[in-house]
Amino acid sequence: MSCKKMVSIALVFVFFWGLCGCAGKEKQISANVEEEVSIPMILTVDSSTGNRNEEEVVGAFNQAYAGSYRIEVEWIMETEEEYRKNLKRLNVTDELPAVITDLRMLPSYYQMMIKEKRIEDLCPYIYEDEEWKEMIEPAVLEACSEPDGSIYLAPLSTAAFSCSGVFWNEQLFQEAGISEFPKTWKEFWDTCERLKAHGITPLALHTEGTAWAPMLLATAELADSEEGAEFMKKLFPDSYQNQSGLQLAATLKKLFSYTTDDALHVDFDVSYSNFVSGKAAMVPNGYWMIDQIPEDFGENVRFAPFPGNKLISSPETFGWAIVSGYDEAVKEGAVEFLKFRTKFNKEEKEKFLEGKNPGMNQMMIDYIDAYKGGPQIVPNYQVKWNSVLQEEILGEYIPRLIDGEITEKEFTHIEDESIWQYEDEL
Repeated sequence: MSCKKMVSIALVFVFFWGLCGCAGKEKQISANVEEEVSIPMILTVDSSTGNRNEEEVVGAFNQAYAGSYRIEVEWIMETEEEYRKNLKRLNVTDELPAVITDLRMLPSYYQMMIKEKRIEDLCPYIYEDEEWKEMIEPAVLEACSEPDGSIYLAPLSTAAFSCSGVFWNEQLFQEAGISEFPKTWKEFWDTCERLKAHGITPLALHTEGTAWAPMLLATAELADSEEGAEFMKKLFPDSYQNQSGLQLAATLKKLFSYTTDDALHVDFDVSYSNFVSGKAAMVPNGYWMIDQIPEDFGENVRFAPFPGNKLISSPETFGWAIVSGYDEAVKEGAVEFLKFRTKFNKEEKEKFLEGKNPGMNQMMIDYIDAYKGGPQIVPNYQVKWNSVLQEEILGEYIPRLIDGEITEKEFTHIEDESIWQYEDEL
């Protein structure tokens, strides 16, 4: 149900029903907090670098709100895929922290959390706080909003940090006589052939999890046609047994002819290691990897949009949710943290796009140029496709497709079976 402001001239009072699918809610942030409120959260430690993800924004918030609120983080050494699986377990045992990340990467689970009222509608906070709302790019706010106007994912201010493209090793390209990143997909495949001919492995790939790296490339290429771009915009496609599905399967198979011998049945950490050790010339990933590349190796690394001037981005995947069931003081503190994160991100964006970040390297300069270069934005498949396909099918059947145990047509049929299984589980 959408919300409207309803005014009656026969009455001397006004009923404000919100602007966003949140009628009847009367949540106010307490003006005074008598003692420091602890807000539990779980965040991951990057297994490749040992870096604590989101440590900077957590530290800044705890310093700014010392004495009032404190984010108490449990740091875990898990992959993002493992963290997402644990969200489901923690929900069943009623042990979820107050703030959770990555929820939108699990489309069906996310919808279940909404249906069962396990997460808070943030609409009244955002729309009744003009400062917060004005920080958020309209496209980002729209991406984080449900059809009825409710908002369960606190948006970042911008899509500027949510984009994925290709990191490439300039030195290895030069060794193969290649001076720039390919602009078209034909040039991309020619580049792979040329690198291979010079004894250089073109791509760092993997199949575990949701097969993130190869799926980025395959979906970006699919979106090069009008039909494929429309397919990538569909939420929960009703079939993969079509031209788009067959093309995607064929591209996946082709990609693995240009990767390392250890690419099957491993996760992204192996792809990352193969790239930063110089064993492969390219790896697709997002902005966040810039800080994960060793400084000495980073001198050789560049960033480029996918061929056809494409970036993959779904800013809603970076929205964080507040778990219902906590007392009001904790939830109010969590709201303050999410607003702080939006502001923190906005300030980062402004400095970043103005080129004022200290220590800005060539990768960052490349990324800014790509973001400002009018790219076609392709939606992230992880927020579009059913969870059975992502969590059970891709990791098991992409290796079988690569090894020739199943054909492209059989692969698309198995994808369709995931749709039927997903629908049966609803």
